[in-house]
Amino acid sequence: MPSPQPVSPGPEPQTGRTSTGDAPDTPRGGSWKLGLGTWKRAFSRAGQRARAASEDSGLRRPGSRSLFRSFRRPVDEGPAASPTQGAAVPEEGARGQTPTGSGLETPQPQAEGHSVADLITERKLLAAFEQLQQLETRLEAEKDSHTYERDPTAFARSAMDLCLHYDGLAAEIRAIVRETLGPDGVDADELAQVAWVVQAEAEAHPAPPADGDFLRTPRHWRQLWEDAVRQSARERVQGAGSLPEGAAAGLAQRLAQLGGLVRDDLRKVRREVQPAYPAGLPVWETYLRAFHGAVAQRLQGLARGARGCEQLYLLLDWAANVYGSPDFLGTPDLALPAEPLPPLLAPEVWARLESDYTSFLETKIAGCFDGILQLERSRWAAAEAPEVLRGRYRAPLSTDVHMLVAEHVKAAGAISAELEATTLRICARELGLFVPRFQKAFLESEAVSEQHLGAYINSCEELRTSLLARFPGALEELEACLEATIRSFQKHWLQSWQRGVQPLFRVLCTKSWLTQDALGPVMDKAVAFARHLAHVASPLAQETLQEAHRLVVREYLAQALRPRERFRGADRVTGAQKMSLDAQAIGSTFRGLGSEASWLDQAIHCVAEILGETYKDDIRRHLEALVRGYPDIRRDHVRAVLALRRLGRRRNQSLLRHAQSLLRGADTDAGGADAGGHVLFREIQLCPSVDLLATCI
Repeated sequence: MPSPQPVSPGPEPQTGRTSTGDAPDTPRGGSWKLGLGTWKRAFSRAGQRARAASEDSGLRRPGSRSLFRSFRRPVDEGPAASPTQGAAVPEEGARGQTPTGSGLETPQPQAEGHSVADLITERKLLAAFEQLQQLETRLEAEKDSHTYERDPTAFARSAMDLCLHYDGLAAEIRAIVRETLGPDGVDADELAQVAWVVQAEAEAHPAPPADGDFLRTPRHWRQLWEDAVRQSARERVQGAGSLPEGAAAGLAQRLAQLGGLVRDDLRKVRREVQPAYPAGLPVWETYLRAFHGAVAQRLQGLARGARGCEQLYLLLDWAANVYGSPDFLGTPDLALPAEPLPPLLAPEVWARLESDYTSFLETKIAGCFDGILQLERSRWAAAEAPEVLRGRYRAPLSTDVHMLVAEHVKAAGAISAELEATTLRICARELGLFVPRFQKAFLESEAVSEQHLGAYINSCEELRTSLLARFPGALEELEACLEATIRSFQKHWLQSWQRGVQPLFRVLCTKSWLTQDALGPVMDKAVAFARHLAHVASPLAQETLQEAHRLVVREYLAQALRPRERFRGADRVTGAQKMSLDAQAIGSTFRGLGSEASWLDQAIHCVAEILGETYKDDIRRHLEALVRGYPDIRRDHVRAVLALRRLGRRRNQSLLRHAQSLLRGADTDAGGADAGGHVLFREIQLCPSVDLLATCI
């Protein structure tokens, strides 16, 4: 029976050519060795072109059918239907002279009249591989027995057919793998065939032969299968999310589509594909790593085009919290491989994304603080009074800052601890710049009032305590800034109140003061001031109330030590009594308002005792009580107190010397500081008068 001519895309061997009806030529000399090398090169080029053709065809199943269309031949077909039509090896006519038993025929199926090409096209891969193994065994036997020397060209064509059919079988394996995750999928039997053929090829060609025989060279179909899985994963991942590049919303949709595709494909692999494969192939791990690598490649491509804070955060968040979540696949039965997967983004790419994100974040957070200031300005312009919430004046400032810091820190902490720490430092720095700007803008506005001052004192105190408690060790530098702003607001409030009450002290220590309640208006203003303080945080309200208490005592003493009129005789005694009553009224009023500054109670009373003491020797005792109770008193203040009595030069000098010795002792005991940190007399400025000069003399 004439031998059919298989397709051979390579060049025709140059030895052993036979013509129709002629006997095959007998090789002479060294021509056989040269021809064998030429055939080997031809086989190699043919195999490369076949593989390239199968890859260029996109691994489509119709492509595999077209590849083998020229190979199909029924069992009873004659030489006219030779499968080598159009091949690189030209047809040489009938091959009736081919030696019987040489095994050079195209491999034929043993049943049902199917050729190897038909079996491959019908995806009966194991049957096709078995027939190719039979042909390989026959060719190997002929090579060992040197029977191929009778017709080396026919042997070369059969060997080339074998290589091409192996390449076609490999192309069909790639096509099946590619179609596995497609919309139509593949049958479970086809997947099983792939696994069996891959394992059978590994068993048939365990290692390269020692003699370099190309017929039994390992074809590495296990690696081919893994490469096909990776290629399939890459194609599917690259095709996910076809939205145009642009805004952050578009990137979010692309990432959502990418995550949905990977999730659905891996679920399909776990529930449908893996059970279809027989044991022996690590299906789940291979697909998981293939998709992981494909996603990493796609994500790095998206990272190169990411712009702006939102897009950079979307990428970081998707990589860390969406894809990196244990619940990404949505079901606990989808286990991760025993070995950890490599990082989704290379460390240098991740570091660059974080650096770019923090650069954009600095600008964004600074803009947010500018927006908060602008919002407060609009409230001032609208003359909106602060609300009272849970007994406290409340401004939205604290809530806005808390939300801004907490939102960005929480978002960064969801990605990495390093990014969280960086974001905290950015927030602390920007808040430290914002607070003085806010303070200056508010105090320069026309919206300054008791309610607003109380509300902003509460806001700063809340920020100082709650932010430091929520982020310990990260915002300490803000404490000094916020405390300074609180003190500034307190000082402004007290100064404003002082300007309102200071004119009321001018009537003190006058003749009209002796007969009227000149202190009443001052106490009324103190009560009104305390009503606002009731809506301020307790520690600060107490500090401010005590400062108001000290301010009233200080202004009273300042007016008493530089009186407009001097009392003599009965008026002096009446003035001393009046002063004692005022001291009691001031003390009882502020105690009733909640002041705990009891150290102020004796100051006015001691001066009243000195002013009204009828037994002059006891003035020394009252002076000692005054100096010991208020060690910040100075010599000028003692002179001013003594000038109220006109005690005479000798007694005044004696009392001054005694007071000076007490003051030196008090300074030594206190180490140069005021006892308890209290300041009262030191802030009272005295101007010289005739009586004071007389006392000094």
